[in-house]
Amino acid sequence: MTAAGFDGSWLAVIDMQEVFADPASGWHTPGFEGAAAGIRRLLPAFAGRTVFTRFVPPAEPAGSWRAYYEMWPWARQLPEAPLWRLAGELAAVGDATLDRPTFGKWGTELDALTGRTRDLVLAGVSTDCCVLSTALAAADDGVTVRVAADACAGASEADHTRALDAMALYAPLITLTTVDALTG
Repeated sequence: MTAAGFDGSWLAVIDMQEVFADPASGWHTPGFEGAAAGIRRLLPAFAGRTVFTRFVPPAEPAGSWRAYYEMWPWARQLPEAPLWRLAGELAAVGDATLDRPTFGKWGTELDALTGRTRDLVLAGVSTDCCVLSTALAAADDGVTVRVAADACAGASEADHTRALDAMALYAPLITLTTVDALTG
């Protein structure tokens, strides 16, 4: 067994990008630095079993995404733009990275990158959007999901708490945990 609990468990680090780290960004996540500190503590326990995700805009928004990008026109930058880069030292970790133009990151690509794991730990931003969307989809697919609550951050502390409360309703498919519990 690993520190994370099961030999097959993987860590998915959700959207720890410059656009959410930068206080001048329209999508700044106030607790970003706290989430990053928790993620740095998790990484050694998941060496070789970590996937980073990035939210990137689609080439051409379709359906309800058209209205979304009308609200956020500045976000229609190419995936290579600096705002979409992984933030700080997380960019240098070198593990697998998955780009998706959707809030939820669970799907065939992430399933394959994690070796079709049935045990996934989530950390990152934003708890009330991309982490929540990923957790629900993975749980629906039969994956045991553990959310490292203190390695996540929401659009606000209240939004973070509401998202954690919503995910707690999905127990035992989704469980809330802490960095200490995962690494201790």
